[in-house]
Amino acid sequence: MTPTPASFDSVDSREASKVAALDIGSNSFHLVVARIVAGSVQILHRVKQKVRLAEGLDSNNVLSEEAMARGLATLRVIADSLKGFEPDSVKIVATYTLRKAVNANVFIKRAIEILPYPIEVISGPEEARLIYSGVAHTNHDNGKRLVVDIGGGSTEFIIGEGLTPKLCRSLQMGCVSFTQRFFANGELKARQFERAITAAEQEMEPIEERYRRLGWQRCIGTSGTIKTLCNLVVHQGQKEPSDEAEVTLKGLKQIMKQFIEAGHIDNLTDPAISDDRRAVIPAGLCVLIGLFKALRIEALHYSPAALREGVLYQMEDELHNTDIRGRTASSLATRYDVDTAQANMVLGTTKTLYNACQKNWKLRHSDYRALISWAALLHEVGLQINTRGVQRHSAYILQNVDMPGFNQAQQELLATLVRYHRKKIRVQDIPGFTQYSKDDIYKLIALLRLAVLLNIKRQEGFLPEFDIAADKQGITLTFPQGWLNSKPIMTADLEREITYLQAVDITLSVS
Repeated sequence: MTPTPASFDSVDSREASKVAALDIGSNSFHLVVARIVAGSVQILHRVKQKVRLAEGLDSNNVLSEEAMARGLATLRVIADSLKGFEPDSVKIVATYTLRKAVNANVFIKRAIEILPYPIEVISGPEEARLIYSGVAHTNHDNGKRLVVDIGGGSTEFIIGEGLTPKLCRSLQMGCVSFTQRFFANGELKARQFERAITAAEQEMEPIEERYRRLGWQRCIGTSGTIKTLCNLVVHQGQKEPSDEAEVTLKGLKQIMKQFIEAGHIDNLTDPAISDDRRAVIPAGLCVLIGLFKALRIEALHYSPAALREGVLYQMEDELHNTDIRGRTASSLATRYDVDTAQANMVLGTTKTLYNACQKNWKLRHSDYRALISWAALLHEVGLQINTRGVQRHSAYILQNVDMPGFNQAQQELLATLVRYHRKKIRVQDIPGFTQYSKDDIYKLIALLRLAVLLNIKRQEGFLPEFDIAADKQGITLTFPQGWLNSKPIMTADLEREITYLQAVDITLSVS
């Protein structure tokens, strides 16, 4: 008799974390569910839904109600796969369409009612970095690699080596946006292909020389559009493209010839082209041909890993306490020659103030402690531009520089905190955020301002130990007896700060 299999009750299990990454893309929404065991990411489940969110953007970058409805309906389907997940185990990122949409917050607020997790709108360079991470963790290559991802609204280009991206760019061209521009009527004529390819080459002009100069040994393409094109070129739809199969410009031009002969998207009947991909594949082909010509790509290989895998691997990194945002902040401090001694003094005071006020001020968001700490370290990056108006210069740098690891909202909040670390506070200019309350932002600004002010002398040992008390909308600082009397300028600065903080409804008391 065959013995009955024993249970695993006596087998020691390794500690595992179940995580999920959702990519709210311009063409499709992708969900990947995985578990992380001993530093390894194991994919458990995938969901892909075609949405074409980018089709809903009008000329004023307003996202239509119809497109929002399609997206929200898709999120309701995806929500079933995320039941029971803890907030820290789900990461949702949104790309081109929600970067561009002026009413993105409307969609995000509705989406959060369906999926109770933060939705991060990431910048183009950050999207590129995450795409590279997904490819780098799943493909082994010696030497530099060029990674290309054609999305619905944007295309990302990354040159990297090993796990390190060296050059990341995102350009505003994609299979959905190019379909609207050049193939809206469904006709496939040679003239339309020529115009679309030329437009792609024009988009590439600002970056092509630098990319060619840096060079690469292997080119890898990701995304559903490139997968379909690889299928068409290499196997004519007979089977999945292999990692070793090469796509060349000659092969892509042959596919273009076949498309032109078909005459209309409705006549694209190759089994490699799915029904939901048919309308956008001619535009994707033009973008890829334009890239081959501009960058002089000899051959491209397909990789199934992309943005969502990159998000998963970043989550794995964060679970092991290696935060790329910390490395980014350190890099900026070095690049802009920050006075690290002063930055560390401000950081120390900021942490002291934050710890004393966090509970009574109900500063509960997981981002706050890290962001105000980075703001303390980076508040003077603008000194390289000019001492006068340093707060404006610092904010401008932090708002516009590439910051790997920071999503759009985190980078914007960081720049906002730094913008108001001194001088008057113009509350009407403080941006609104979906995931951060305005009252919380006011309090973070106040804490950073006080930390900067108390260290204004830039002298180790100048600031004595002092007591901090916080109530709902106020903070009281109590210094050793007689200290303020011996520091008339500091006393005057604090009195002026009392007036400044009234703009954000915070009462400062000093004794």
